[in-house]
Amino acid sequence: MTIIYWFRRDRRLSDNPALTKAVALASQTSSALLPVTLKDDNPVTPWGFTRFGCHRLAFEAQSLAGLQKALQGLGSDLYQPSISGVSGLIDLAKRMDATLIVCEAIHAPEESDEINLLKDAGLEVISVEQSALLPGESLPFEINQTPIVFSDFRRLVEKAKCRPRTPLDSPSKLPAPPEFTGDLRPYAGAIDLPALDARSAFPYQADGWHADQNAAQAHLTRYFSSNLPQRYKQTRNGLIGTDYSTKFSPWLAVGAISAAQIWQALQTHEATHGSNESTYWIWFELLWRDHFQLMMQRFPTELFARSGLVKHPIQSRSPNTQGFKRWCSGNTGNAFIDAAMRELAATGYLSNRMRQNVASFLIHDLHGDWLAGAAWFEHCLIDFDVRSNQGNWAYIAGVGTDPRGGRRFNPQKQAHDYDRNAAYQQLWSMP
Repeated sequence: MTIIYWFRRDRRLSDNPALTKAVALASQTSSALLPVTLKDDNPVTPWGFTRFGCHRLAFEAQSLAGLQKALQGLGSDLYQPSISGVSGLIDLAKRMDATLIVCEAIHAPEESDEINLLKDAGLEVISVEQSALLPGESLPFEINQTPIVFSDFRRLVEKAKCRPRTPLDSPSKLPAPPEFTGDLRPYAGAIDLPALDARSAFPYQADGWHADQNAAQAHLTRYFSSNLPQRYKQTRNGLIGTDYSTKFSPWLAVGAISAAQIWQALQTHEATHGSNESTYWIWFELLWRDHFQLMMQRFPTELFARSGLVKHPIQSRSPNTQGFKRWCSGNTGNAFIDAAMRELAATGYLSNRMRQNVASFLIHDLHGDWLAGAAWFEHCLIDFDVRSNQGNWAYIAGVGTDPRGGRRFNPQKQAHDYDRNAAYQQLWSMP
């Protein structure tokens, strides 16, 4: 017998409840365990660019290579069907005579459709909730009653004293993969790394910043052993360098680290160094991530519609196609905005402050399509997460969870407040 474990956005061995469950099931039934990853297509979006840009492709491949090395260290390996997408997984299960697939649960439309396709093919699927900081069963409300406004959500979970689960250790060994009689081969994805830009705030091409679990855990230790958490709230709106924010989002996006592991390290840091408003703000940001996940689970269709969560129809307008192209290439004529778009293109990363600014500029100054902006971020960002991405863009556009109906950032005021000496603009004056 063979149990297939499908790695999705959980590319780690430690604190992986779904993998732990698969290992236990395989051991109990004397089954082989086959770890797989699926080959993604890279379709062209309605706006003329592919869903995966060069940086995102490289970061994804880097994370899979790290996962494969970790699996090999436990006597297993990572395999990839030659057929892309879920079709490859269905074909593989049939050829291996496997009827059970274990994976993490991802509550987003395409990801949910994938599970339904597997079940429609007659396969049993066990999907485990493990991405969020707070377990679903600990929440003081039903999913369909999740407060739409973040501050209301935060107050409820803090009043209920909701806490993350205790992170799990890595398995000490893995059940052996099956003996293959077909053409399935170990994962052999090529890592085509773009050249490192020395200005990058997340230099994933450099040692210590790779997309794998080892680098994520090393950064976790490095960050919480320093005094950076003690002043996080004061530095989080920075624009230059690797230390102004926690930088956990790329590893969270591919699942090289879990939110529960970050929380545990934060607790240890506070026990040693004390807690303050800055350390609280790290918890606060993790709660934002949870809220966006719950919003996607509650409104899976609405967050991909131009009208978002707004009840009344949105007045249609002709998209500013040329403005969108200038925005993507960093040629809008606004030095502050253009600097950010050049950083995004050159590195695949952008500070949260500048993400809000460039989103606002596209929507409110260029009168562009927020869905197009969200798609461009999906193309570019190494830390792309569909739930946070759609949620944040809808928020800025005024069709999401913002109780004030959207945010317009004044780029001149923002440049004065956060780049007063124009150091950021000068740094990214050239692509």
